[in-house]
Order: sequence, then C-alpha cells, then structure tokens
Amino acid sequence: MRPRYERRSRWCAVLLAATTALSGCSGGDTVRPGRSPVPGPAAGVCEQDAPCGVTIGRTTHRLADGRQVHVTALTVAPTAHVTVGPVVAHRLTTTESVGRMARRAGAVAAVNGSFFDTPASPAFSGYAGDPLGIRVVDGELLSEAADGRTALILPGRRGGRARVDEVRSTLALSAADGATRELDGVNRVPGRIVGCGGTGGDRSAATGLPESRPRHNQLCVDDSEVVAFTPRWGEHTPPGGPGSTEAVLTADGRVSEVRSPAGGAIPRDGSTLAGVGAGADWLRAHAGNGQRIAGRTAVTDRTGRDILGPGVSVMGAGPALLRGGAVRINAAANGVGAASADARHPRTVAGVKADGTLLLVVFDGRSARSAGVTLREAAEILRELGAVEGLNLDGGGSSTMVVGGEVVNRPSDSGAPGGRRQRKVADAIAVIPRS
Repeated sequence: MRPRYERRSRWCAVLLAATTALSGCSGGDTVRPGRSPVPGPAAGVCEQDAPCGVTIGRTTHRLADGRQVHVTALTVAPTAHVTVGPVVAHRLTTTESVGRMARRAGAVAAVNGSFFDTPASPAFSGYAGDPLGIRVVDGELLSEAADGRTALILPGRRGGRARVDEVRSTLALSAADGATRELDGVNRVPGRIVGCGGTGGDRSAATGLPESRPRHNQLCVDDSEVVAFTPRWGEHTPPGGPGSTEAVLTADGRVSEVRSPAGGAIPRDGSTLAGVGAGADWLRAHAGNGQRIAGRTAVTDRTGRDILGPGVSVMGAGPALLRGGAVRINAAANGVGAASADARHPRTVAGVKADGTLLLVVFDGRSARSAGVTLREAAEILRELGAVEGLNLDGGGSSTMVVGGEVVNRPSDSGAPGGRRQRKVADAIAVIPRS
C-alpha cells in the first residue's frame, strides 16, 4: 500500500488534470442560461488508491445581458472518503492564504470561507482576521453568532450531510455564589460588535440608536459587556480602558487572577473573561480568586435545536441563496443591503444537493474576461448545478479556490491579468482525505 502522502499527490494530479481539460475548451466552454455550467465528473477521477466522489470543473457562463462569468466548481459526493471542514489561521487575529492553510491541513482542495475583520473596513476593531459572526471548529465555539445570520453547518467526521441554516448562540455565566449574567461574546474586543447582531444593549455606532439585528460591515457598540477569550485568539487579550476588569481562569474554570484594567496573557490551558462597564462590575463582585465561573453555551438552528456536538463545524456567512430548491435570498436578515446584493462581484458560494452532495463554487469577477455575479445570478447558477440549499460566503478579492496547492481560479486581487496571487483570509473550507 502506498504511503498516504503519495495517494494525496496522485489525487491532486488527477483533479488538476480534470481542471486543465475543462478550462482548455473553447467555444463549447460557454454555456447558455438555463444549462448546467459545470460538466460532470471527468473520466479517470476514481482510482483504486484515490478517493472517488470529488470532482472539479471550470467553464464560462453567459449572463442574461451577454456578459460572461468564469465559474469554478468543486463537487464532493456524500460517499467521498474525505472530511470537509474549516481550516483557520494559527490565531484568530491573523490571516493566511487559502493555499497555505490547505497545505498545513493536508487538504487536496479548499476555498475561502467566512467573513472577518479587516483594516479596509470602516468598522475595523484593530485585529485583522477576527471572525465576524459564528465560527465553530470541530465542536469548539471560537466566535459567537451574529443573531440569525445564515451559516454552513458541516458534520465533519461524524458523517451526515452539510446543510444551510440561520443560527443563534446563547451564552451565559454562573458564579459560585449563584449570580448569573449573559456572556456577550467570544474572542472579540469587548464593547465593539463588528457586523452588529449582538445581545443586550447594543447600539449603532453611527446613529446611537438600539440595534439588535445584523448589519454587515457596520459597527455596533455596547458599554456593558463580558467577553471570553481562549488561546485560539492569541497570546494576549486586548488592552482594556480605565474601569475594565479581567478574570483569568484555569482549565476547570477557577479564577487564578483578577486584573484591572483588562489585558494580558491568556493561559495556554485556560481562558479569560474581560468585562467593561457593568460587565466589569459583575466580575469584580462575583469572580474572586479561587472561585469557579461556569459557562453555558448553545448554538441553535432556526427550529431551536442545539447543533453543537463533537466534530460539528459552523461557518457563518450569508445571505442564503436557495431553500427547498427555490431562490430565497434573505439579504435583509443578514444585514446586506440591495446595493451589495445587486452588484456583480467575485463571489464564493456553497450549495447542497438533495442527495447531500456539497458544491463549493467560485465566480471570478472585476475583469473584462469575467464580470462577477449578483446574489441572484449566483443563486440561479447554483440551482442549475442541482443545489437545493445554498449560501453566499466571503467574496470580492477573497474568492479563491486551491487544488493540489495551485490556485485554479483568478482572484481579483491578483494584480496582473491572469495572476494567481492570493489575498490573506481568516479561514477556508477544506477537503481533507480520511486516513
């Protein structure tokens, strides 16, 4: 039997050969509206020592006004001997290219994933890579939900099918003396909610008015919060202002130190709770040295069912594109305005077929050769591919697909036409062979 790395290399070569063959087509590569824009599996993908059920296609789709968009689609059948899940940068406060994350995870293919804080955002909180909205990796909550935004739920090693749903998180703290309060967030700057959609007392930074709904790329603030930090954030928590307080917790939740103002080292086998305003007051009153603080976490879908569990991963993004096989774009529920939804941009989307097949699709854009797509155009093409559920992932210059270590689309941040330079992003959705 060949070593595992040889099997991976051979599979990558097969996938890349399929991509080259498809992209090398000329006139037949262009698709009329109403036809599936991505061919079926290429011959030779299944071999005795290479997992079957993962295929890639690349072609050109003609849009209704005659412009074209280049489409690259990765298809993962439910029978494929792979795990599909998120891979992330080393810390939540850093970014990396899709290719580098895929290589570190041993993935044969990957696309960019969810939204993240960036210096280019008018709401930037100072930490590039910080997830905006829900992120769960292998059952571990790394970032709370932006209330009701759409997410891709991946079953991971447990098996089952991926699905698209609106998710919410409910977080609470209990002190040894019986006092309780909500936990406002996980791994973000206390008091600043980029993208809004937080809990209790949030206000729009622009208007000062109460705001509980998601608002994409906008900032909400809350002067009374407690936020948890885990080692996945980094080595140190953000420095707090006057009056802030931080409780340092051991692995079993006991307070080992209380520091004011907040800001300092995160224990490798523990966590911290950083408070501002009334949140800091609560910590000073109930988080004394040696006392235990218990946390309660739930992540629920739109039916109210808790979806957290071993191996489950959740990638927040949105809006939804398809539900029940019909185009259903819940832009308002995701805080996305009409101007963004109706403009053509490079986009990365995910879809699920009725049989559980997962589709990861990248639309190139912002160039003369490829116009990009609106959310509706993306939804219609995804439906032509056979998806019955779908959602929008991060797009623009982030839209990247890597197969076998090579970028197989043309990211709009590439610089020179035809370039393959990758933007650094916070996470990726990777296809990883099972051992």
